[in-house]
Amino acid sequence: MKMALTINVAQVMVLLVAASLLGASQAKTVVVGGNEKWRSGFNYTEWAFQNNPLYINDKLVFKYEAPRESSSAVDLYWMPDLYSYMTCDFTRAKLLADATQGSGAGFTVALDQWRPYYFACGQSDGLYCKEYGMKFFAVPWPRWFK
Repeated sequence: MKMALTINVAQVMVLLVAASLLGASQAKTVVVGGNEKWRSGFNYTEWAFQNNPLYINDKLVFKYEAPRESSSAVDLYWMPDLYSYMTCDFTRAKLLADATQGSGAGFTVALDQWRPYYFACGQSDGLYCKEYGMKFFAVPWPRWFK
């Protein structure tokens, strides 16, 4: 009886490892905002609803132009919680990418945990977040949840 139980536990472990490897191989890369990229004046909430669900191990790419005379600088912050995200409070936020790191291939963030990820632009003391809607959140699901 103990041997059969051991085999079943071993089989379950193999299945779990295989499922996690399969999930990693199916990860997708998504450019936040699509063709519009990461910029002020775009509705990221609507875009997120159209491009969900996202899954654990998917990658988000934030692409934006480097600052020039004809364009404003943007950046990317990780917001620590829902309150900070909703109020655009950057007190405890972490700068992920400055104004130059979004050009070219963009700045990539891996969604490697099952938790909410809150992002925002901190330019002009949070004005881009508050007034121009430059904030976005994602809650990736486990792949087995498909």
